[in-house]
Amino acid sequence: MTQASTTATLHRRSRFPMVGAATVAAGMLFGAFNAPVHAEVLVATRPAVAYPAPPSELYPELFAAVQLGQVFKDGKTFVDAVPRTSPATIAAQYRREKDRPGFDLSGFVQRHFELPRDSADTYVSDRSQSLAQHIASLWPRLTQQPQKQGAGSSLLPLPGPYVVPGGRFREVYYWDSYFTMLGLLQNGKPDSLRDMVGNFASLIDRYGHIPNGNRSYYLSRSQPPFYFKMVGLLSTQDEAAAYARYLPQLRREYAFWMEGADKLKPGTAHRRVVALADGSVLNRYYDDRAVPRDESYAEDVALAKKSGRPAAEVYRDLRAAAESGWDFSSRWFADGKTLATIETTAIVPVDLNSLLYGLESAIRLGCERVQDVACSSDFTQRAERRRAAVQKYLWNEAGGHYVDYQWIKRQPTGRPGAATLYPLFVGIAEPAQAARVADWTGRQLLKPYGVVTTPVATDQQWDAPNGWAPLQWIAVDGLRRYGQHALARDIATRWMGKVQQVYGSSGKLVEKYNVIDNSGEAGGGEYVLQDGFGWTNGVAVQLMTIYPELKRP
Repeated sequence: MTQASTTATLHRRSRFPMVGAATVAAGMLFGAFNAPVHAEVLVATRPAVAYPAPPSELYPELFAAVQLGQVFKDGKTFVDAVPRTSPATIAAQYRREKDRPGFDLSGFVQRHFELPRDSADTYVSDRSQSLAQHIASLWPRLTQQPQKQGAGSSLLPLPGPYVVPGGRFREVYYWDSYFTMLGLLQNGKPDSLRDMVGNFASLIDRYGHIPNGNRSYYLSRSQPPFYFKMVGLLSTQDEAAAYARYLPQLRREYAFWMEGADKLKPGTAHRRVVALADGSVLNRYYDDRAVPRDESYAEDVALAKKSGRPAAEVYRDLRAAAESGWDFSSRWFADGKTLATIETTAIVPVDLNSLLYGLESAIRLGCERVQDVACSSDFTQRAERRRAAVQKYLWNEAGGHYVDYQWIKRQPTGRPGAATLYPLFVGIAEPAQAARVADWTGRQLLKPYGVVTTPVATDQQWDAPNGWAPLQWIAVDGLRRYGQHALARDIATRWMGKVQQVYGSSGKLVEKYNVIDNSGEAGGGEYVLQDGFGWTNGVAVQLMTIYPELKRP
């Protein structure tokens, strides 16, 4: 059997059991409008939900041939293509034609699929505009209108307009959207905020969680749970009111992340929950499938072969890293440098557990507002238990920072980075801890142009020398929360200096930046540098609002 047919068979047999400092004006918004890995324990799962099949299952043989044959430079191109006729018809036609002499696979795809276009293909920036003006002009370009999708399209429909990151990212992304929404808020776009929150509520209602993005091939995983922060933007003067309105969705998302927690024994894990040695329950990133990612199929197959490890284990750890948003980083590597040693599901991460503490706190506030005393009491206790566990397992007293925990080896990973700032962002840290994190950040992460993702230089995009807009905002907002204003302003000033510099020379805002020097643009990752760019735009607007002196004419 050929590699292509072997991989296609794997897809057919592995159909997964799907499961389910802002402006005052913002205060008016709300009123206006299966196989276990790492010796895990098996527990009962939720009832299966009928999810739309991803491209790898709609036409598995054709899919494997196109992706492994690298018909397109970027594997995401094919999974975003829209079939011109039914997937079954195309699959049958492929089987009839594929063995004929002179068969042209690329030509077949061109005839039977409508290929996607990047937003950058048609947009030319006005170099006479200031950075702030440029960002304001980009929002309409990055906004997609809801539309009915044809049979076989991987795009999941949404009820309202939504803002995409830009470039190859033609769909809405979960955690990106919070940082994008910061800019929409400051640019006076309340309708866009309500649309985004409503769209994500729709996804939770349909699928039980917010997927990585609104694509069928993203449904088996989520991303860092920032939804409670998005909801809070609807009513910055009274967040509890917004939490109360979206309480059903907040609680359902929480149930997704905590599924199976009540059946765990110490030292075991199930899906996204881990029971540590003392019985404390914390969370990890995960994916409900253990097969190559549709959008990075050839790369995943090649890495699994190279690793010498069970392929399913590698695939799930790759997918779990994609759920983290940090795909990829030495943070997830057992040897601290090599992608083939990725062990994401063996790690209890600082950022995820900080955000879930924030979600628990938001649900508590929502329950208080609707006078559900039992719920409020329950989530008060849940948040306190998580806070205590984060402090016990994720705080490094000797180093003065937070760091991920390898739950199988029962020890810290020893690979700290910008995630150390998340406990400040959500208020877990004690003031003395926050001061030590600020000191460590200033010594280890602060670079000429902002906060570097990790101190480790690799060829992965979530390592040095790269800095990312969301991590700059987590740092600035978290430090401000604990009165570390000088460092917060310094980070913002350095970061915006780089953003302004690149905009001045290229007319673009991009996905990530080299924050260490000017020797070149940010690199690493599985695709070329993308411009647009939603979260860079949003964070830039937010920082220029807080620090007006950062604006330039």
